[in-house]
Amino acid sequence: MKLRLAIFAAALCTLTSLPALAQSPVTDRPIRVVIVGLVHGHVKGFLNALPKNPAAQLVGIVEPNTALAHQYATQYHLPAALFSTDLERTLTTQHPDAVLVYTTIQDHRRVIEAAARHNISSMVEKPLTTTMEDALAIRRAAREHHVHVLVNYETTWYTSNAEAIREAQADHLGTIRRVVVHDGHEGPKEIGVGPEWLPWLTDPVQNGAGALFDFGCYGADLMTVLMHGKAPLSVTAVTQTDKPQIYPHVDDEATIIIRYPGAQAVLMPSWNWPFARKDMEVYGATGYLITVGPNGLRSRYHGEKEESQKNAPPLASEQSNSLAYLAAVLHGKINPQGDLSSLDTNMIVMQILDAARTSAQTGRTVELKPLPQ
Repeated sequence: MKLRLAIFAAALCTLTSLPALAQSPVTDRPIRVVIVGLVHGHVKGFLNALPKNPAAQLVGIVEPNTALAHQYATQYHLPAALFSTDLERTLTTQHPDAVLVYTTIQDHRRVIEAAARHNISSMVEKPLTTTMEDALAIRRAAREHHVHVLVNYETTWYTSNAEAIREAQADHLGTIRRVVVHDGHEGPKEIGVGPEWLPWLTDPVQNGAGALFDFGCYGADLMTVLMHGKAPLSVTAVTQTDKPQIYPHVDDEATIIIRYPGAQAVLMPSWNWPFARKDMEVYGATGYLITVGPNGLRSRYHGEKEESQKNAPPLASEQSNSLAYLAAVLHGKINPQGDLSSLDTNMIVMQILDAARTSAQTGRTVELKPLPQ
């Protein structure tokens, strides 16, 4: 009798575990994504990475410029049936899990709101948008329709930045006192940005600003996470245009000072660097870390007489690239709150960028007020 009960219990245990096993392939299935816009050149990185990335399946591309769409179809050997000029129709017929937004920055709000009405999440290229009005509208749409809105930064997937954040948050550097972030390159025209991209990237309405927004967002994002999502007390910024013959309408040089209780950050976004760079210096009361490219670190801790160098450990697979991360969030494996890509973090980033733009225009320090909830 005891033996029969034991066998029955084992069989019951096996049967009750079968639904979970059956569901696991569904949980791990590739997410269905639609690209919206081809005017942001970062889309090329996605299209190059997609064939080797099992996390996502491309089910549609929306681009109203049919000549540009044809150019991409030819270059990446994409079937014509994948392309559309109608966003609403594509969302209705393809039922994607998420849209990947490669429009102008000004257009982010329009696309996010349209996707949210269909209960579809969005991942946009940095920064979140161009104004605080649009940022608040995006947050309302995300809350009302219970969708994710994520922001993709190249530097989020740098192991060096991840390790610097880990060490800072583990208190290996002591209390953070100062952070200095250098971001930028020689200039968009100088590096050969395409004709579909350069006009809006150098337009203060469609891009929000010049180098100030284009590269200031990276440091604001990193600093917000280092400060555990707290908004700063004030923002002071100075901008100038050193190459007015190339960039007559926007800044190409900026310095942003962000003040917190007991800490400061200095961001140096520029289209005037002699070469491309994205690096960060984090100084604490008992040590410092300096990132060197995507993977390297220089450090010195309390009691050490010399600086040392090392490579950062690899990221977990689900946090190693934007598509894997997006899939993990949509599958419920990662809660993005407080991450570099999260909406809550990027609302603070937008506060900083908006205040920096106002400070540069007025010549005054801008005191930040809490965001309306």
